[in-house]
Amino acid sequence: MTANEIRQSFLDFFREKRHAIVPSSTLLPSSPNLLFTNAGMNQFVPFFLGQKKAPYDPPRAADTQKCIRAGGKHNDLDDVGFDTYHHTFFEMLGNWSFGDYFKREAIAWAWELLVGRWQFPPERLYASVYQPGPGDPASFDQEAHDCWAEHFRTAGLDPEVHVVSGNRKDNFWMMGDTGPCGPCSEVHMNLTPEGNTAGALVNAGDPRCIEIWNLVFIQFNANPDGSFSALPARHVDTGMGFERVAGIMAGTRGFQDFSKPTSNYDSGVFRPLFDAIARLSGKAYQGTLPGSRANLSGLEKSDVAFRVVADHVRTLSFAIADGIIPGNTDRNYVLRRILRRAVLFGRYLSSEGFLAQLVPTVVQEFSGVFPELGKSAARIAEVVHGEESLFNRTLDRGLRIFEEAAAAQPGTAFPAEVAFKLSDTYGFPVDLTEVLTRERGLTLDLAAVEVLLDHQRERSRGAQQKEVITLNAAGEVGVTERPGGLETEFVGFDHDETRGVVLDVIRNNGAVLAAVDRSPFYAEMGGQVSDTGEVLLDAGTSLPVEKAIRQGRTFYLQLAETVELRKNANVRLLVDRDRRRQIEANHTGTHLLHWALHEVVGPEVSQKGSYVGPDRLRFDFNSQPLTPVQITELERLINAQVIADEPVAWIEVPYPEVKSRPNIMQFFGEKYGDTVRVVQIGGHAGRLDGYSMELCGGTHVRRTGQLGFFKIVSEGAIQSGVRRVEAVTRLAAYEHVQHLLADRDARVQALQQEALEAKKQLEKERAQALQREANRWLAALDVAQPFFIESLPDASPDYLQTLAQGLKGRQYSGVAVFFSAAAQGIAVQVYVGSQASARYHAGKLVQEICGWLDGKGGGRPDLARGAGKDPGRLQEVMARLRERFASA
Repeated sequence: MTANEIRQSFLDFFREKRHAIVPSSTLLPSSPNLLFTNAGMNQFVPFFLGQKKAPYDPPRAADTQKCIRAGGKHNDLDDVGFDTYHHTFFEMLGNWSFGDYFKREAIAWAWELLVGRWQFPPERLYASVYQPGPGDPASFDQEAHDCWAEHFRTAGLDPEVHVVSGNRKDNFWMMGDTGPCGPCSEVHMNLTPEGNTAGALVNAGDPRCIEIWNLVFIQFNANPDGSFSALPARHVDTGMGFERVAGIMAGTRGFQDFSKPTSNYDSGVFRPLFDAIARLSGKAYQGTLPGSRANLSGLEKSDVAFRVVADHVRTLSFAIADGIIPGNTDRNYVLRRILRRAVLFGRYLSSEGFLAQLVPTVVQEFSGVFPELGKSAARIAEVVHGEESLFNRTLDRGLRIFEEAAAAQPGTAFPAEVAFKLSDTYGFPVDLTEVLTRERGLTLDLAAVEVLLDHQRERSRGAQQKEVITLNAAGEVGVTERPGGLETEFVGFDHDETRGVVLDVIRNNGAVLAAVDRSPFYAEMGGQVSDTGEVLLDAGTSLPVEKAIRQGRTFYLQLAETVELRKNANVRLLVDRDRRRQIEANHTGTHLLHWALHEVVGPEVSQKGSYVGPDRLRFDFNSQPLTPVQITELERLINAQVIADEPVAWIEVPYPEVKSRPNIMQFFGEKYGDTVRVVQIGGHAGRLDGYSMELCGGTHVRRTGQLGFFKIVSEGAIQSGVRRVEAVTRLAAYEHVQHLLADRDARVQALQQEALEAKKQLEKERAQALQREANRWLAALDVAQPFFIESLPDASPDYLQTLAQGLKGRQYSGVAVFFSAAAQGIAVQVYVGSQASARYHAGKLVQEICGWLDGKGGGRPDLARGAGKDPGRLQEVMARLRERFASA
């Protein structure tokens, strides 16, 4: 079977078992705790937790899921290329039961597919079942053991040999630290030539016996406190390594030959990519495996590079198609790291970068199953090419410095200081330096490098420190730590004004900072600017507040004037309400924009920065450029919600509850406290059922209708893969539209004037051109003739008139009749000169002629024009006129 046939056979088998065949979910996970979608079950978590009901009848599904394991808990990046079965990107074939069938059916169907349909030799298969250790959850999985034993026994094999026990590490599956989990049974394949290891290599990390299918029996939910509770229903979650199965079938020639080591890279999954790499690099893949990662031979380095590049370009293509762009943070940085690793290993094959040239092969081979590749092919190639070109310059410089440092070292230790300098100064990643040192048999003290990097981070943080409160000699506000543990109660979410007590006053050269015990003033944070307003003293004095500054739990108000403000004074604090309302509207606008981007562009959109002020809102996000149609649709969706006047509410909830809800927007890698504030738009307050839900500490309107109107002002790039939208709401949006309309009217008037002038000029030039053409025709005319009757096919009526006027200018005294026949009719022009005017009248003559042609005409005695409808009679009419004029 080919690789594509294996994939299709799997899906067809489970379709026969009444499973709904569902598309793969995106590689961008909804859970903030995951870098990438790393397992097939990610998209089904709400079904497992009982938050949603599976929409399938019966509640079963099967798919092939795109997965990346290159960071966090599941990270196979460093192994790629050096063995035969690890990948950063892979397909996971899976079947699922949502409270329907359980262990017996899942195990029976696994056996039927592997042994019955695909003809896997049962004597080479081993099944592992969960055996807990001290303190582990659940008990020995007797049910799974007995099911497997029955099938092996039926095949004439000893279950005591082929069913083995595994510990929590190997046979208890968890998606993460929390969430759905349960015991699992793994199916392992013995690939040794003899096939008689009696299970000794299972879970031993030996490539001659590898796991091909994991059947997970989801029974529990892992809680944040480390405990496990039973789920409302029991589920099945299986995952088969597509590349591994394809490699085994191809490498053993359909289980006929186990004399050579099998490799995932021997299958049709990778062969087209290897052919493309060979064509571009001029080298051939030989399939050698290095005995170690140091002192590789030239052939070993080449073959490792083939595997690394083929694996990584698949990862890059699929990730970029799902909207994950190489960058400097989180998953975007992991993708950039993968790309740079591919560029480095690609240098072992060719001095010219060729990653982007491999993208069409990936698209051609996989877009039939994953159509998003075909839709994004040009963008994938563009991003890869840009990143590759940029890093190649860094790589040239880094390799030169590395080689100089390596050659200067008398021992085997590569200097940590040089590795740090390569990273900090030249942007050459430490992990690539480690690859280079390992290849040359050198050692690198990664802990020492990390210490140097930490010191640099501390210096950077010190240089960027802003949250301190000081007043220098010039009266400028700065930042410093203030002792005393002053604490301010912030009441600005619900109040625009309050009474308070001054806790502390800092003065210097006329500037004043006042710490207060209660504050309605929001201090700049999370992109939202500070409130302004005033402080009212009991004596009636009003002190303008320029901004609020938060230091720890203390709010300081920066006052604009020097006043006699004393500690412990009672004051009234008033926020500038109009300004606050505009800020609140703009902040809620960013939430609506974030939601709408998910609806229009896709769920892969994530926030990269924001600004919320009284004048506008700004929202930065990862995406390709938005089209005019998308921008229009964003505005339509948002304004529809504004018109609907949806409720906006916020609630403080325990973070573990939020963590288990993938529909609440939060940021990967962000550190949250035990309690977080969720801002919800739509739904019912307090139920966390809105269509937009985000963790947010800013101020907001109470209903979407308070935005009045939402208008996007601009959209553009701020860096590679990151776009910026600026927008306005309320009166600012109205004024912006009015400005656009006024500008449009001015431009329309200007264009109309330009068009009028252009029309005049065109008419002038046309008339001149007609006159020149007429003059050329008339120059060859014998004006001594008493009459002219001419047919000029396709000539315009204006041209005929110009000819007649030319005859008049030449004082021609006879009669001239011009015809121009076209598909739609015949144009007729008559001229009567001075000598013929006693006998002929041009107006009457053209009426007579047009009547013969089933048309109409008229004009002055000397010049007249008309049109006929019957071109078929033209020759007859011309002959009649010649006869008439000749006899006159």
